[in-house]
Amino acid sequence: MASPSTSTSSTTITRKRFKTQSEVALKPSFSDLPSSLLEVIMSRLVLKDNIIASASCKSWCEAALSVRVVEKHPWLLSFSKRSSLFELHDPVQSKSYTLNLPELAESTVRYSSHSWLLMHASTSKDLFFFNPFTRELISLPKSTLPFQAIAFSSPPTSDNCVVVALNFKLRQHYVTISTCHPGATEWITEAFPAALLYYMKSKLVYLNDRFYCFTFGGDSLYSFHPSSRTWVCLADVYHYHQLQGGWERRETFLAEKQGELFLVFTCGKEKPVVFKQGSLQWEKMSSTELDGFTIFFSSYYSQIRTNLPWMRKNLCSLRFGNNRMRCLSYSFDKSRYNPHKGSLSWLKLVSRPKCLWIDPPDNVLDYLG
Repeated sequence: MASPSTSTSSTTITRKRFKTQSEVALKPSFSDLPSSLLEVIMSRLVLKDNIIASASCKSWCEAALSVRVVEKHPWLLSFSKRSSLFELHDPVQSKSYTLNLPELAESTVRYSSHSWLLMHASTSKDLFFFNPFTRELISLPKSTLPFQAIAFSSPPTSDNCVVVALNFKLRQHYVTISTCHPGATEWITEAFPAALLYYMKSKLVYLNDRFYCFTFGGDSLYSFHPSSRTWVCLADVYHYHQLQGGWERRETFLAEKQGELFLVFTCGKEKPVVFKQGSLQWEKMSSTELDGFTIFFSSYYSQIRTNLPWMRKNLCSLRFGNNRMRCLSYSFDKSRYNPHKGSLSWLKLVSRPKCLWIDPPDNVLDYLG
């Protein structure tokens, strides 16, 4: 039988000792900061720094998680002109789903944004909105006017949705702009001068109550304000065309993020270049400035994400192989393509208008069951 002294020494209990208020005051620690103050600090960090800070201690981790914002990534949507079957692909989970959308048979996608498609019926030439998830269809007024570019500002279910269609008269150096909105009975059309307008090199982008487009030849940025019906040439970036060594076969993509415009140049095997519109001119973005950026582009609509840790600092597009849709990306960090031979397909990607990026709703799986 063990002696009392032996029993006592083998069953020593360690108790956690909490700091008293006087000790905290004498030896303050960052872990002792009030949770409300920690949350303010964490909310000002970009996602990468938020994740790093969360590994410091328990209180920092709780504060970082409470304010962490991870943006949703878009999904890939592919389609065929002769079929009502659409393929929806999640590039992060690598899962694909097939949608049967007979409502879109004999129709062509003209634009995509906010989970909605803007469709153009091949036979009747009618324009209508369609949501591939909810199957909601919203018609627009009939129009016999031709157009080379068309876009909308916000979901057609919102009160401030505006549709803008552009038709370029290159020899006459002017552009006709038609506008309407869901529920309208007719389109409003007006002509505007465009001396430097050769042809559009990007899709229309909506930002801060204006539609923007980038043109090739004059390399100019134009904007249209629907409310005041003003068409303005904002910036001339011809010297950047020279900077790129005369990329005659370049592809150009315009996108917006948090109130700013971004311009992306891609050309064959050359490294893609990204510019941000400054107060006076376009500014080339450095690798450091691109940290956290993920750019998704297609021939219909381009968009930017800044909080996607698993796809950060990438330029993503779409390609087809073996009748399957895949994501083609370029890493700004590693200066290489994935897959490696993908660079040869950059110019072909946008010339095949059969795939696009689309924002899935939060409950997307409820529509795919």
